[in-house]
Amino acid sequence: MRKCIYMLFPEGKPKALTLSYDDGVVQDVRFMKILDRYGIKCTFNLNSGRFPTETPAEMPPRGNLCVQAVKELYANSGHEVAVHSLTHPFLEKIPPHLACLEVLEDRRNLEAMFGGIVRGMAYPQGTYSDSVVECLRLCDVAYARTTVTTESFAVPTDWLRLHPTCHHNNPHLFELVDRFLNSAPFLEPWLFYLWGHSYEFDDYDNWDRIEKFCESIGGRDDIWYATNIDIFDYVQAYQRLVYSSSADLVYNPSVIPVWINYNEQPLLIGAGEYKVLN
Repeated sequence: MRKCIYMLFPEGKPKALTLSYDDGVVQDVRFMKILDRYGIKCTFNLNSGRFPTETPAEMPPRGNLCVQAVKELYANSGHEVAVHSLTHPFLEKIPPHLACLEVLEDRRNLEAMFGGIVRGMAYPQGTYSDSVVECLRLCDVAYARTTVTTESFAVPTDWLRLHPTCHHNNPHLFELVDRFLNSAPFLEPWLFYLWGHSYEFDDYDNWDRIEKFCESIGGRDDIWYATNIDIFDYVQAYQRLVYSSSADLVYNPSVIPVWINYNEQPLLIGAGEYKVLN
């Protein structure tokens, strides 16, 4: 019998949602409360060189969070912190060694602030070049998000040119939500990837838009709510599965349990497990 095998997300889910928001601004406080209300995960891309070091007497209405507020908001929040460069330049417009420095210094600062290893990134200004991508490889960046809209739910293949589904102000946003919720993936899982800046909700006076999005798409049993790095690590674990020549045995060498669709049935291959495929 021919075997049909493709990836499923954790718990055998066919769909995943992730968000990516930039700059570390004061509106992230309100935004995170909305995300948490609906159980949605986000990656926050931060410019550590732009945070004021002095703590204001009260939260300003606009601008970057101060260092202390950054630590209080994002640490142990359940959301991911990622690189957005030190000072937010056009990385392709500066010498490659300075582009590397922008990335590495931001990464070093964020790791010092939050502990652990910071591995992800979003391109400042949304722009990049082949030489910038090579800089990121040298800096051991796992993925880097662009601002190129795909209106697609395909799982990424080029992680250093990671194109999102859309921005939250995309005119087709709720058409995409409807298709994502009410259609079924075929032979591959779906990923809805939304990006933006939370200050835009003030600029466009449309906080109701992100509230509606989260209410519509949150709290569903068939969707995995994950950060960018969660999804990257899971896909890498799936791609590391080792099959016997006849595909009747599979081995998972990673520490991450992986789910597959095997002949239209969800199947779990545990971390370090050999599994017979009948």
